[in-house]
Amino acid sequence: MGPTNKSQISPNTFLLMGIPGLEHLHVWIGIPFCSMYLVAVVGNLTILPVVRAERSLHEPMFLFLCMLSVTDLVLSTSTLPRMLCLFWFGAHDIAFDACLTQMFFIHSFTAMESGFFLSMAIDRYVAICHPLHHTTILTHARIVKMGASVVLRGVGFFTPHPILLRQLPYCRTNIIAHTYCEFMAVVKLACVDTGATKRYSLSVASVIGSCDGFFIALSYVLILHAVFRLPSREASLKALGTCGSHVCVILVFYSTAVFTFLTHRFGHNVAPQIHIFIANMYLLVPPFLNPIVYGIRTKKIRDHVLGSLRVKVA
Repeated sequence: MGPTNKSQISPNTFLLMGIPGLEHLHVWIGIPFCSMYLVAVVGNLTILPVVRAERSLHEPMFLFLCMLSVTDLVLSTSTLPRMLCLFWFGAHDIAFDACLTQMFFIHSFTAMESGFFLSMAIDRYVAICHPLHHTTILTHARIVKMGASVVLRGVGFFTPHPILLRQLPYCRTNIIAHTYCEFMAVVKLACVDTGATKRYSLSVASVIGSCDGFFIALSYVLILHAVFRLPSREASLKALGTCGSHVCVILVFYSTAVFTFLTHRFGHNVAPQIHIFIANMYLLVPPFLNPIVYGIRTKKIRDHVLGSLRVKVA
């Protein structure tokens, strides 16, 4: 009766281990992580009021950028403050419900991030390949529908994750070998067969990621085809510079996400510290880079921010 009863117990708290093998460096690792988080918060919080205040920025690209900024703020804030408490203050424990809530926000908003990257790629395709019809194709009503569909997709596909984990019994350990409550790290602690649960999670992630990635790649292939046909060399270089920086951010997001996905599926020989460090990167780097690439490098936003600073200084 002892093992049977024990197998039905769910822990009140989990213990986050951090980065295995690098515990002695947690304090130092937290410094660049904190710096990236502060840049992400300040940058994304700057973009939102700037776009709202400047009527010339009420264009599809900047409306999608605002949606991406909100996603970045939620995604980074759901992980970084808790992670820094672990690195700097040794706060390893996290309540079971808080763990499931963090997991939902991480996975659902990661899917939204991917969806908004796709939306922005579509906007760039329409703007460059069909400039005369840009405003008629991407109307405000269509932008709202696209944004709502991205949000509903993220919520709909990843709401089952915490529900499924809540039903599982945990009798092995309450130690999560990670810096945050990742689905696959938690499901490994269950003492029943979780094959179907793992397959659902991996299938959803692979379908969303592969579909978004395919259409983003297709959009930029068509964009490049159109750019190289532009008569002006200066216009071609300007378009290539803009698209190139966007593609770099997207590649960082998808390359780290794909590495994490493949490690769960096939990379059983990958060192845990490498896997966990890369998993942190795909949650931290895009929110850090997005306001720089899409915000500071955008002349309209840069000019508005600099103009506001001059007024305040004067």
